[in-house]
Amino acid sequence: MPNQNPRRRPLFSPPPAAMDPPQPLIGISMSDMQATMERGGMDRGTLDLGFNMLLYLVYDYIPKPPVSPAAPLPLSGPSSAPDGVDRISTLPDAALANIVSRLPAKEAARTAALASRWRSLWHSAPLAVVDAHFLPDGGARGPLVIGAPSPREVTAAVTRALASHPGPFRCVHLTCSTMDEHRGEMARWLDVLAAKGVQELIFVNRPWPMDLRLPTTLFSCASLTRLYLGVWRLPDTGAVPRRAAFPNLRELGLCFTVMEDRDLAFMLERSPVLEILTIMGSQSGVRLRLVSHSLRCVQLSYSHLEDIDVVDAPRLERLFQWTTLGQHSSTGRKRRSRIKIGHAPNLGLLGYLDPGDNEMEISNTVIVAGTKENIVPSVKTLAYEVQFGVRNAIKKMPCSLRCFPNLETLHVQSKKNAEPTGKVNLKFWEEGGPIKCVLQAMKKVFFYEFRGLRSEVAFLKFIAERGRVLEKMVVVVASECFSSGGDVNAKLKPLTSAKWNSKACKLQLFKSPRKEGGVPVFSHRLASEFSIADPFDLIYYQESL
Repeated sequence: MPNQNPRRRPLFSPPPAAMDPPQPLIGISMSDMQATMERGGMDRGTLDLGFNMLLYLVYDYIPKPPVSPAAPLPLSGPSSAPDGVDRISTLPDAALANIVSRLPAKEAARTAALASRWRSLWHSAPLAVVDAHFLPDGGARGPLVIGAPSPREVTAAVTRALASHPGPFRCVHLTCSTMDEHRGEMARWLDVLAAKGVQELIFVNRPWPMDLRLPTTLFSCASLTRLYLGVWRLPDTGAVPRRAAFPNLRELGLCFTVMEDRDLAFMLERSPVLEILTIMGSQSGVRLRLVSHSLRCVQLSYSHLEDIDVVDAPRLERLFQWTTLGQHSSTGRKRRSRIKIGHAPNLGLLGYLDPGDNEMEISNTVIVAGTKENIVPSVKTLAYEVQFGVRNAIKKMPCSLRCFPNLETLHVQSKKNAEPTGKVNLKFWEEGGPIKCVLQAMKKVFFYEFRGLRSEVAFLKFIAERGRVLEKMVVVVASECFSSGGDVNAKLKPLTSAKWNSKACKLQLFKSPRKEGGVPVFSHRLASEFSIADPFDLIYYQESL
């Protein structure tokens, strides 16, 4: 049995338990969904509550403003230099403009009253405009949601701020206005931002309607480096000028957005330096076809995608598929989403895959030991989400693992199923033949929400008894195993008494802090942090066993 590690402090503070969002009726628009629910007798308050949950997800995914009106200021010390000399005002214009650009728009404008030296600085500094800062509380109560009054004074303040500054704009966050009530202002805002050079734009519509179409003027914002859109319908790309593009765009987020396959393909085609793509909660089914020589990270969350086709993405390093919903056919049965990996030589991190619901196709073949095998040799970190109580969900797992011969780190989230439909024992894994990554490459295994199922034990025991270079196995035991009458030691005994192949491996046991298994715990904000080698590795479990 390998050595068990002592109690240790978590690397991250515990995030809140993930909540399964209300799932949209796949295949119909949100406006149709609203009408259907209202005809069914659902009152507006209940509708608003449900859709606010979706809107909160959007707010969670969009980047936080880089400036804040609540920034702390020092209270101690003299208010001016002892000799009365204003040394800050003697700094070069570039340094002072940098200071002003880091202030909220209202505070930046007020610097003109400090001294004559400052009067024209805010006009030359790239300005940050965050509409929530124009609220009476400065946005301290959080984002506005459905049901809150439409802040017309905020909309007017944004119009004045954009008109009074010559640009460029460092960042513009527009999340407070009900855009359907201000279509004229919305169109003028985009015209101004395109003309004056906006670098970062966060643009969220407070529905209704939830499928309001964006003007094609959006494609005139050629200076954009970061763009996040929430609760919109993408512009009609057929009406976009041929030369329109986002030549500087490096990060794109589409949150709860209505789009067609061609619209998404058009935006990717017109973004030649795009590195980070996030699609969260798409309102309609879409096929994602990746042809990009710049993309490094793709994150898909709360979306329903029929196909994910990595055709040609030579720089792609990370592909995340988190809480992704499959399309439903006309018969009401869930269609399996298809993941096709073509040319992606740098793809090192992939997950969460569900062997029961995802059909994987690898178009490139590699000659291995004189035979052709469909493998992705670059993947070093992989995450699965598996129903171990369902045999059909497990039987494809060995073949899937063989696609990644150089896999070093494996994360497995055990999904709770209502009724077990077949068991898998150790013999199942032994009869399937050798799995190269288990034998020769796998160093770390993380298993979350372990419930002591026979299939779970068989899988972990197979890894333990076959892994030659295994260094660490982390098992997080589901909280339900500690309920009255539960014998945790009995559930773990087959694993702790196994004949471990790697005597140096450390077995680390933790109690899950979550009451229910739910969806995989994953920080979407860490997904594109390339300085973090493994975003799946959130060691926040505070109670070791």
